[in-house]
Amino acid sequence: MKNQSPIIEVAELLSISKNPNLRIFDVRTGPNAKDDYQKKHLQNAVFVDLNSDLAEIDNPKNGGRHPLPKFENFIKTLGQLGINQDSQVLIYDDKNGTNAAARFWWMLRAVGHTNVQVLNGGLQLAENQNHPLTSGEDSYPETDYISDYQDWQLPQIWMDDVKKATQDSDAVIVDVRESPRYDGITEPIDLVAGHIPNAKNFPFINNLDENGLFKSPEVLKNIYSELFENYDKNKITFHCGSGVTACHSLLALDYAGFEIPNLYVGSWSEWSRNEI
Repeated sequence: MKNQSPIIEVAELLSISKNPNLRIFDVRTGPNAKDDYQKKHLQNAVFVDLNSDLAEIDNPKNGGRHPLPKFENFIKTLGQLGINQDSQVLIYDDKNGTNAAARFWWMLRAVGHTNVQVLNGGLQLAENQNHPLTSGEDSYPETDYISDYQDWQLPQIWMDDVKKATQDSDAVIVDVRESPRYDGITEPIDLVAGHIPNAKNFPFINNLDENGLFKSPEVLKNIYSELFENYDKNKITFHCGSGVTACHSLLALDYAGFEIPNLYVGSWSEWSRNEI
């Protein structure tokens, strides 16, 4: 049986809001993310920090700006957040799900937690559609999360694999950053502008319509089928600046019915510090 849709609409969230197993998480980012969360967030939503909960930041040369935490550490984090194996997890951010919400979704799927969805339209749409908001800080009782696995279950590749892929005509490396960053015109975060050799640019914004909502699964399937047409499905890799926004495109692909392809977590932030 196919997993439930990875995308949930605001109206559907409202209809399940009393479910005792529901766990809602606010994964907005930015310098004032926690303060902004405390001022206003969806009712019952618990704040998750990209830098401390969804990454173990060290030296960007080794793993990029947002390397994954150790598997066992992330499992502990899930328990601290109040998630257990039966939890229905709902994730949102303030960027239409295009940032850390998608990363948290990918990480949960990668530990084998399938009952997880990202809110279409994020905080802004929920507020516009009168979803209850609150202030302060929410929390759930801690649990003892137990995974059936000992390591990440979704496909990843590393820098050496990417080097090989740049020389492989059956492989495609997809860069989801905005075109000016890919083209080397601007680089607001990393030290060097440009892109990985032979990478194709397909900005994550292409997953969304003019209202900032995910395009339909049918439209996304057509778009990506054309992009992948000439490549081995096991040699499709997505990356971005630091392995966060790339997950938005992986989310879109899952929504469209594709197998989730490889993620290069180190992304441009690692590559540019080693291969330039």
